[in-house]
Amino acid sequence: MTTRKTYTAEFKRQAIDLAAREDVGPIRAARDLGISTSVLYRWRLQAQKAGQAAFPGQGRSTLTPQEQEIQRLRKEVEILRQEREILKKGSGLLCQRKSLRFAFIAAHLNVFRLDIMCRVLQVTPSGFRNWRRRPCSTRNIEDEHLKLLIEDIHGQHKGRYGAPRIQIELAEQGHHHSVRRIARLMRDLGLYGKTRRKFVKTTDSKHALPVAPNLLDRNFTPEAPNAVWASDITYIPTKEGWLYLAVTMDLFARTIVGWSMDCTITAELPLSALNMAVSRRNPPAGVIHHSDRGSQYASQVFQSALRENEMLCSMSRKGDCWDNAVVESFFETLKRELVDGCVYRSHEEARNAIFEYVEVYYNRKRRHSSLGYLTPLEAECQATAA
Repeated sequence: MTTRKTYTAEFKRQAIDLAAREDVGPIRAARDLGISTSVLYRWRLQAQKAGQAAFPGQGRSTLTPQEQEIQRLRKEVEILRQEREILKKGSGLLCQRKSLRFAFIAAHLNVFRLDIMCRVLQVTPSGFRNWRRRPCSTRNIEDEHLKLLIEDIHGQHKGRYGAPRIQIELAEQGHHHSVRRIARLMRDLGLYGKTRRKFVKTTDSKHALPVAPNLLDRNFTPEAPNAVWASDITYIPTKEGWLYLAVTMDLFARTIVGWSMDCTITAELPLSALNMAVSRRNPPAGVIHHSDRGSQYASQVFQSALRENEMLCSMSRKGDCWDNAVVESFFETLKRELVDGCVYRSHEEARNAIFEYVEVYYNRKRRHSSLGYLTPLEAECQATAA
């Protein structure tokens, strides 16, 4: 017997916003979020008829006409920025040798006009034609073709992937090459994956509320989904102030099963993430829920929710972030791959970026080294199929 999935109001609003983007659309948004197109269309119709009242609960307030116009202009600016980044991708080859620029032109003849590409990349059409007629070693031809594939994968993942993950992506496409060769070609292209940062302690556990024992005891590899969940809170800087993010993770496949964002950090923040996880997973009794000793998790309202859902509360030892290392690692990855180098102009802009990263990219597309370079979705599908 299958359990019908339910979604929070926040999830529905973010899904509608994602589908409204010109570079995404409803069909791609539905596929990336793992929902049917008909469901997404139904949500959009409800929003058109009832506005903000269609999905009551935590979320955005009604926008004034001036704010709506500002939001529309921001979307247009974002589209223009992305177009500029596409041009940057080609113009970055100006510092490379001509053969690489010619290889780029050959791979994009069906996309751009030859004269425009030659002008931007500072080569001549006749030089390009002579290059195509010139004999070249098989190894060099393979390298030039492989560079284009590497550049495409690196761009698709917004510069987050290094050589090991790119090797897996290439193998999925039928191109089997060593990590050493891929790393060499990436150096030639000036491409690098985003590197790790050290953990930063953010939790203050100095309160008089009761705490639970550490049932997890750093056993981060449960044997099945919905056996151990872990939660934590982090903050994202924006020009409107901090945006706080709480997540609930299923440790089996490192899947983010619940999340919540708000401009204030109260017990309602992780509680909303827990409620989203429960509504999506309908977990059995006895799930271990692990967190730090923060006052939000030790609060009466959060502990009551755990008891109502028949979960076992587990908490890290005082001041030890390694007891919740997997969720800490997720936050480090999110900030390295998404937040670093970005300046979010508003809470809304940060919300949209985090929603897309978690629901579209991290859960469904990003390969995880601890899962044998499967995505969390693939790892869970394999487990349930077995």
